[in-house]
Amino acid sequence: MNSADSNSKVGVIGAGSFGTAISQIISTNVKEVFLYSRREKIAEDIAKTGYNLEYYPNTKLRKNITPTTNLQDMEKCNTIFMCIPSSGFRKTLQEIKELNFNNPLIVTVAKGIEYPSLKTMGRLVEEYFDDTYVAMSGPNFASEIMLDLATACNIASNNMENSRKVKKILQTENFKVEIIEDVIGLELCGVIKNINAIAYGICEGMNINKNARYAILTKGFMDTKKIIRGIGGNESTLDQYCGFGDLVLTSTSQESRNHTLGMFYGQKIIVDEKSSGVVFEGKNSIMAVKDICDKNSIDSVIVNFVYDVIVDLKPPKLSFNKLWKKILND
Repeated sequence: MNSADSNSKVGVIGAGSFGTAISQIISTNVKEVFLYSRREKIAEDIAKTGYNLEYYPNTKLRKNITPTTNLQDMEKCNTIFMCIPSSGFRKTLQEIKELNFNNPLIVTVAKGIEYPSLKTMGRLVEEYFDDTYVAMSGPNFASEIMLDLATACNIASNNMENSRKVKKILQTENFKVEIIEDVIGLELCGVIKNINAIAYGICEGMNINKNARYAILTKGFMDTKKIIRGIGGNESTLDQYCGFGDLVLTSTSQESRNHTLGMFYGQKIIVDEKSSGVVFEGKNSIMAVKDICDKNSIDSVIVNFVYDVIVDLKPPKLSFNKLWKKILND
């Protein structure tokens, strides 16, 4: 146990796959983790069996993880990890604010952007608390974190001391945490990589040859640097775990939801938005990044390609041909 944090209590909001995995990691460094779930069944299962039966039925949680369905328990914590989908982020922040906590340190792990406000999750935190939040991002599949497999991530904050505090809470022998200073770039990498994953998935769904797929992935990498630079971030952030590593993992892995979403559309399978949260999240990201590009006069052929297929529902083959002609003429 990390002695610097051995007496601390940490809150994790969201008992899904990622929130549960993060709780398991940080429980090795702190006295107690309060894991909040909106769903009573998950909290009851953990309390009775020690397992989150819905997400990890074969991995027992450490004994110092306390499940709860009462947000008020977060008041006991100096640091709160927000491990919920971006679609529910603002509502949860409002609920925390109404409980009048003593300005906790918020750590956001959600890789999303609110639409149509175009605010990252960190910017939403600023609305309710202050600008000293910490953002976390990297090539991090929850299932591997839960198994304590070798993993690396980046964290960033406008307050270096807060970044150091969070690193002490998070880092273990197998979970590497590297601090960077570019909060804007880190958060945008986590959003734009989803666009690249969808683009790669569309190409795979159409059975586009591998040479072309990796050319598209490379172009997506270049466009991401251009977007981050255009909105005031540091383009070198894309060379970090939160950039290159997350982009490649999310784009090429069959476990990636956005990669799968792209494959469906590449195969002309239109998914029911009402029954699929990933379609909702994916479309929001696409529209948000497209708006960001338009408002900052940034031309991204990859963003335009994904927008054409997913939002405007244009034929993927025609959209790819249009994309490839633009790449040839660059």
